[in-house]
Amino acid sequence: MSRNPNDLLYAKSHEWVEVIREGADAIATVGISAFAIEQLTDLVYMDLPKPGKTLTVGQEFGEVESVKAVSPLYSPVAGEIVAVHSDLPSQLDDLKEDPYDFGWIIKVKLSGEGGIGHLMDYETYRKQCGESA
Repeated sequence: MSRNPNDLLYAKSHEWVEVIREGADAIATVGISAFAIEQLTDLVYMDLPKPGKTLTVGQEFGEVESVKAVSPLYSPVAGEIVAVHSDLPSQLDDLKEDPYDFGWIIKVKLSGEGGIGHLMDYETYRKQCGESA
């Protein structure tokens, strides 16, 4: 399955979200945007949480380090982490090449609506980033 950036939701802190309904549950897949990765340049380290951790919107859940800076990863949704992309920290070059498919970071079973109401669509996010169409 290939994710289209136009179909995702975005947080001001540059995380993207794809919400899929699985029966009564909603699962949010979370990653970081191509724009954020481009700004960070060469990625050298990523620290990820363990499944089972409960997150609130805006809570720090990990970090990504580049040759430029260490940047926290913030949860754009609320719920319980049900999966972590454990191969990602050892394949950061692949994250840069494919931030929307290979580059997912965590999957979160949303609590209620999971706080997704504050997220932006792709056009709004691009305007925030100052990118032109």
